[in-house]
Amino acid sequence: QVQLVESGGGLVQAGDSLRLSCAASGRSLSDYAMGWFRQAPGQEREFVAKIHATGSMTNYVDSVKGRFTISRDYAKNTVYLQMGSLKQEDTAVYYCAADLQYFPFTRAAIDYWGQGTQVTVSS
Repeated sequence: QVQLVESGGGLVQAGDSLRLSCAASGRSLSDYAMGWFRQAPGQEREFVAKIHATGSMTNYVDSVKGRFTISRDYAKNTVYLQMGSLKQEDTAVYYCAADLQYFPFTRAAIDYWGQGTQVTVSS
């Protein structure tokens, strides 16, 4: 059984940086695309970023391009989301996700989800 556990969330001020981690256990996820979604109160879960199984390709939602960077460490079976220049609109619960397919990496196709970690950005 695969388990994804997010960490690194917290309360920060606008303009600050934060790094989220997603540690996988139960099986190596080296064959999986990994990514992040987020969900703000009253809103649908939104795609944020993904990284190919090989690490050769990444993709981001337009609103975070240039500010967020996704990466992975195969030895640690962990994926990261480095968030910079945080804005109030980044406030949400962030969920780690794993999918054997890089495309389209949609909510319905995700194989494994983490429990989520809260990120709150104050003004």
